[in-house]
This record gives sequence, C-alpha cells and structure tokens, in this order.
Amino acid sequence: MGRIVALDIGRKRTGIAMTDPLRIIASPLETIPTHKVIDYLTELFLKENIDILVVGNPRQMNNTPSEAVNYIKPVINAIKKRFPEMPIELVDERFTSKMALQAMIDGGMKKKDRREKSNVDKISAAIILQSYMEGLKYK
Repeated sequence: MGRIVALDIGRKRTGIAMTDPLRIIASPLETIPTHKVIDYLTELFLKENIDILVVGNPRQMNNTPSEAVNYIKPVINAIKKRFPEMPIELVDERFTSKMALQAMIDGGMKKKDRREKSNVDKISAAIILQSYMEGLKYK
C-alpha cells in the first residue's frame, strides 16, 4: 500500500502533505512555488511509493467553483499529462486556510511563524489530506 499525497495549489505557492506508509497520519511536508509542482512530484514519485494524489478543490459557499479554479485547473491538467496513471481525487477545501491558522494557534505557534504563509499552505494540505482519509472510512 502506497502513500497518499495532497496538494493545496495556490497562485504562487503549493502546500504539500503526505501520509505515513500505513496511511494513518497526514503530515505537512513543505511548501513550494506552484510553477515547480511537476518537478517536485517527479522527484517525490521516484523516492516514495505514492498511490493517490489528492488536490484541494476550491468551492464557494453555494458549491460553485471559485475563481481559484482558473489557476488550479492548468496545474491539474499538467499533472495528468505528466503522470497519466496517477489517480487524482478532488477534495473540498473550503475553510482549510482558516482551520490551518486555528491549528497553528492551538498548537502554540508563535505569531511570527503564523504570518509565514508557507506554513498555512502546508498545514492546509494536511487538513485536505486528513479530510480525504476520513472520507475513506465511510466508503
């Protein structure tokens, strides 16, 4: 059984999270520039056994796609083109940034570190991944 990787794709940065080998825990991995996602995934897929790629799907409150889809969709299409065999699952990412900020506060992270947007991005990816994993329990 391979790991699951989650991406929180943003205009400038992409947060990345990954499960442990047993798919029990979702952990923030890092944040990279969005234009380097394909290169990063290429290296990661060579090092790790990855079964599924989970991508945050930005939706508005009325469940329609948000404007962010305009810059996320080309990244997803590039991933599909480069890794056609890799299953990609879209997961609702509403409120993940707010949840990530609250998790940092609850975890005692210093205000200076909470202002670092890359921390929010990778923790958001972990929340997206955890949400996906919890959904698997009920399938």
